[in-house]
Amino acid sequence: MPQHPVAPLPAPRVLTRPMAMELLTPDAAVRIDTTVGYDSRDPHALSIAFHLLGEVPVVWRVDREMILTGSLRPAGDGEVRLRPAPGGGLLLRLGRAGQRAVVRCEQEALGRFVRDTFVLVPQGTEERHIDWGPLLASLRR
Repeated sequence: MPQHPVAPLPAPRVLTRPMAMELLTPDAAVRIDTTVGYDSRDPHALSIAFHLLGEVPVVWRVDREMILTGSLRPAGDGEVRLRPAPGGGLLLRLGRAGQRAVVRCEQEALGRFVRDTFVLVPQGTEERHIDWGPLLASLRR
């Protein structure tokens, strides 16, 4: 099988920002400290780390373009769904039936973070930031 030259990967870029969110329960909205992160080596997704009572954070990966779409209209499928909320919020529904959490965040703050990720890795250039080497090596075995 001929080998094609591979362009060098751009230097990894990481962006993180603390962000307060609220867990919506039947009785109240509970503030949760979160850290929203982006790593150009995984260019399509954001990570949202929920810091719960000093334990190891619970981390969800969310497609960055889905967040922008979910700011305008319901978006997502399966265990991650988003939709606009009254008052400039964004609702994230995480988990499967019977084990779901609904979290509200400030739509503008999360949208600003997503836009900052597009400065690091512009839309349409994501594939240039992925190291395909390990996948290709596993296919040659």
